[in-house]
Amino acid sequence: RSPPNAFGLYDMHGQVWEWCADDWHEDYQGAPIDGSPWLSKNKIKVVRSGYYGSLPMSCRSASRNRDMQNYSSYYHGFRVVYS
Repeated sequence: RSPPNAFGLYDMHGQVWEWCADDWHEDYQGAPIDGSPWLSKNKIKVVRSGYYGSLPMSCRSASRNRDMQNYSSYYHGFRVVYS
């Protein structure tokens, strides 16, 4: 097993694009600061982390993109958070 990243998380990048609870926003202005999901009416979900076929700059936990696909694939998964 590889060591955890700076956030104490293991294996967080390069596996699959991870669907998140947040809806897509162009930037972080107005984002909640309490950790709750940032929802909107557009219903376009955020995916993070990249998948094994992504460019290296996309394979990191902070990488994000809008998910335009409404189907499952080998390139998508879920980001599971435990608190």
